[in-house]
Amino acid sequence: MKSQLLQSLFDEEERRPLTVSEVNSQVKRALEKAFASVWVEAEIVNFVAASSGHWYFTLHDGFTQLKAACYRGSNWKIKFQPFDGLQVRVRGRLSLYEPKGEYQMLVESLEPIGEGALKVAFEQIKLKLAKERLFDEEFKRPLPLLPKRVGVVTSPNGAAFHDILHVLSRRTRTVSIVLIPTRVQGEMAGEEIRQAILNANEFNKNAPETDKIDVLIVGRGGGSSEDLWAFNEERLARTIRASLIPVISAVGHEIDFTIADYVADRRAPTPSAAAEIVAESEDRIEAFIVQKTQDLFQLIDYKLLRLRADLQELALSPVFARFPQKIKDWNYEIEDLQTRMEEAFANNLKDANRRLEKVISQLSPLRLASKVSGGKTELALLQQRQISAVRKTVDKKDESLKVEMASLDALSPLSVLKRGFSITENERGE
Repeated sequence: MKSQLLQSLFDEEERRPLTVSEVNSQVKRALEKAFASVWVEAEIVNFVAASSGHWYFTLHDGFTQLKAACYRGSNWKIKFQPFDGLQVRVRGRLSLYEPKGEYQMLVESLEPIGEGALKVAFEQIKLKLAKERLFDEEFKRPLPLLPKRVGVVTSPNGAAFHDILHVLSRRTRTVSIVLIPTRVQGEMAGEEIRQAILNANEFNKNAPETDKIDVLIVGRGGGSSEDLWAFNEERLARTIRASLIPVISAVGHEIDFTIADYVADRRAPTPSAAAEIVAESEDRIEAFIVQKTQDLFQLIDYKLLRLRADLQELALSPVFARFPQKIKDWNYEIEDLQTRMEEAFANNLKDANRRLEKVISQLSPLRLASKVSGGKTELALLQQRQISAVRKTVDKKDESLKVEMASLDALSPLSVLKRGFSITENERGE
């Protein structure tokens, strides 16, 4: 043992001092290994939301303090923005900020403690979303009149799903239920519910019309404010508002209100009430048909009674006593009209026969032969006249042609030569 101690006095490695950076680096590694995940309850003081999106604050328990940072990559999951004086429960890891040699807690999740703190956080989120008009009625989608497929976003093991299933099975015969299972309590429950709504909308984009989800019921059974907190998350509220599928919020009991209730297209006080809302249109239509059927039968009965009364009144009326005589008078009138019609028809027939005989006599063979003979004679005369006219025209054109030929012959050089000519030359033969 002594020799080892003496040896260390001469060991240059043991005597070499560490740099500050080396110390801080080793301390950082030791801290992060020993406190890789730790929960701390304390009060927030000196809260600063930097322009970079990071949060910086101090955790204080009344005696000591611990600096903390929540970076932008983690604080988007936190349900609200903290503030000074708020009691919180945070989860994270201890680390060292080496440039300053200060150890701090890197916060990964943060929850308010106590009903008062939860209420403050709830009102903070509610006010923020209300300013953005996410709760306005004008943006809420109408529920389908007769939904065929209902998506239920809840825990498969909770009472809420069984209540919804029981009501819909009892009240409707046309609705099919699609369970989209999620956790409804705990640190990541809000994000799971949000993702379930996104998945339902994505499914509808590619699904055939008959398979599309018509309405979503998002909810769970009752519980404490902390149990229901997942339905107060801002990211979930924005997803519900952006959903193309109408959403019914059914969280807790009638006295429980969450941010999801305000932003949903319809709020149901309980999961069972949400199922009643889905089924009410079918019930209303069925009740309407039953009522109208009863009204129709009553109206038919009333009409029959009125008709019987009218029939009895007519049967006792004096008009029926005079009616047989009226029939006899009508018969006499009909017989008279029939006789007059027969006489008129006979007269018209005789006139027609006379006209027919006259036409036949005009078309006798002798008269037709006479007309044909006269036509032939007239045709022969016309042909003779035509031949004479043609001959006269030809003779006239022939005479005219002879005159023209004589004129041309007189002007021809050949005619001059026929009268004689001479050729005179000089002594040189020119």
